[in-house]
Amino acid sequence: MKKLLLLTLFCVVCIGNAQHSVARQWNEVLLDAIRVDYARPTVHARNLYHSSVVMYDAWALFDSSAQSVFLGQTYGGYECTYNGILQPDNVDAARREIISYALFRLLTHRFSTSPGAFTTLKNIEDLFLSFGYDPEFTSTDYSSGSYAALGNYLGNEMIAFGRQDGSNEDFEYGNQLYNPTNPALVLAEYQDITDIDPNHWQPLSFDLFIDQSGNSVPVSIPDFLGPEWGAVVPFALEEADLQIKNNGFDSHLYFETEDPPQIEDSRADGINDPYKWNFTLVAAWSAHLDPEDDTEIDISPASLGNVDIDTYPTTFEKFQNFYNLMEGGDTSQGWDLNPYTDQPYEPQLVKRSDYTRVLAEFWADGPDSETPPGHWFTILNYVSDHPMVSKKFKGEGATMTNMEWDVKCYLALGGAMHDSAIATWAIKGYYDYVRPISAIRYMCGKGQSSDSSLPSFDPHGIPLIPGLIELIEEGDALAGAMGESVGEVKIKAWRGPDFINDPETDVAGVGWILGTHWWPYQRGTFVTPPFAGYVSGHSTFSRAAAEVMTLLTGDAFFPGGMGTFDITANEFLVFENGPSEDITLQWATYRDASDQTSLSRIWGGIHPPIDDIPGRIIGDEIGKQAFTKAESLFGDPISSQQTNDNSVLYPIPFQQEMNLVTDLQGSCTVQIYSINGELTHTETVDLNEKSKIDTSAISSGVYILVIKNAEGTTVHRQKVIRR
Repeated sequence: MKKLLLLTLFCVVCIGNAQHSVARQWNEVLLDAIRVDYARPTVHARNLYHSSVVMYDAWALFDSSAQSVFLGQTYGGYECTYNGILQPDNVDAARREIISYALFRLLTHRFSTSPGAFTTLKNIEDLFLSFGYDPEFTSTDYSSGSYAALGNYLGNEMIAFGRQDGSNEDFEYGNQLYNPTNPALVLAEYQDITDIDPNHWQPLSFDLFIDQSGNSVPVSIPDFLGPEWGAVVPFALEEADLQIKNNGFDSHLYFETEDPPQIEDSRADGINDPYKWNFTLVAAWSAHLDPEDDTEIDISPASLGNVDIDTYPTTFEKFQNFYNLMEGGDTSQGWDLNPYTDQPYEPQLVKRSDYTRVLAEFWADGPDSETPPGHWFTILNYVSDHPMVSKKFKGEGATMTNMEWDVKCYLALGGAMHDSAIATWAIKGYYDYVRPISAIRYMCGKGQSSDSSLPSFDPHGIPLIPGLIELIEEGDALAGAMGESVGEVKIKAWRGPDFINDPETDVAGVGWILGTHWWPYQRGTFVTPPFAGYVSGHSTFSRAAAEVMTLLTGDAFFPGGMGTFDITANEFLVFENGPSEDITLQWATYRDASDQTSLSRIWGGIHPPIDDIPGRIIGDEIGKQAFTKAESLFGDPISSQQTNDNSVLYPIPFQQEMNLVTDLQGSCTVQIYSINGELTHTETVDLNEKSKIDTSAISSGVYILVIKNAEGTTVHRQKVIRR
């Protein structure tokens, strides 16, 4: 498989399942299930959220200050009764049993018809059996004190709730009232689409449709996914904010957004039409995908990131200043210093074409097709594993156990992802806005709108940009054998799937193509997600997740001041060969990663800027709402895993060795990580009054030293310096 999943995200060494909580283990099984299911962001945001609710409620049962979300509550009009159960002698074991039985029932139900059901159901059962539980035990009568029965009950109640929560789950989440305005674009033909409504979404017709997870979908014209999703029961969205508007069906809208720009009759200078500018920018950025172009850019936090939400554009003129039409990117200034090292970020110069192509794939649905909501769960999990993360709520107070940390983080993030899907897809369904593939081909089919004295002028035509969007002249390679294309529009852009026979070796490259043949940077069997563009789900999901992770950790920055993902040359891109060189994606903050996600969709030809910014703004609010709601349920944080702050290390700075003085008994494991999370040294120390740690093989620099007791629990964490 081309996309080698090194999973070196944040350069953290993977921790075995034995050290992961039961919540984390079930979350990993769910993420694997999503990866082999149909790529449905709405559905999987809901799966992640419902699973997180089940896990959190099972934990909250035995915490005196926590309030459940679902169990024992009336939630979304559904009453989930709960009559109580005896306090267990072993709380951890009871929680593990309730969670496992509940998720075994819920996930088996949710993924029974998945295209990857054989693999998924086996993974679910394997984890369940690994705990020693009995899949044949199906009783839901917990009155005798059976935690297994309570788990079955909780799982079955969530299944029942899901059948009436507005998702239309019993009918495969299908649409009930929505109908598209435009006929389907037949991708096997470069047909004339100048008679469509250019302000509305157009379905696509395939000989073979393969979704972003790589699953063949048994339909030639995929339906709009989730235009009625706004009616689904949310987590923290406020009913007081809900407006129901009708545009052919009732749309449940939680956020006010302005109408996206409609195409204008431009009599001159069509680039001044907001609609034309937005989609022309997408076409222009397509020229940045050429590996033969040696243009280099710095993709480190020294140059990218650090965009304040107050600078997001709100008028057309500000949009024009925020996005760079010709060179790509936005107004981000980067960061002067890494706050953890107090040193400048090291520049990373790479070919712009490698960076833009990698972004388009990496952020499309996650590096392993877990859809955007699942991708942010993957990021959360790897951040949780980082040795520099203190599992303290908002970065304060007592250290939580892995279990408490996971269930609280999953609830907050799951709620934000679920609410993002509800709010975003309601807007998508209501406005039903056009995607770039239809808008650009439509405008190019009409002609040009820059100069009425030139050939092919049409008020709905695309603006001309010398060197990027021009008219075909006689003698041009695109003129045709009989000159039939003279006067038509050509675009310098990614040439599309027609130029790729073997994705293992071929590169489509950038060149002059007929404007009516323009393609997003996607597979020819996928092309564009099957739903309207406005507003961008990626922008909403990502900004909401960034806000949640910032609030959960009490830190805007990734651990160590930078998150990374390594990309190997010629082994990451799926539908063409590349990138041409090794590169590392880097982000200083969670918001920087979110903003990069948004830009990736423009370079990928999926969204214009007008889809992006409203999504970022809505996501910012959703993330904060979800976190606030989750925090209100958590009650007073209670520590069940304290660090041993009596451990002393000296000398600091150290050279050849360090001495350890600790109250611990027996033995401990000492790990030393680089500031970026790479494990550079590990050893087991037999403890006595003074123990020495051999550091002779470590080079000079700043490190994080972690001490774990015999049970694998982190009991001490400290920044140290090698002289």
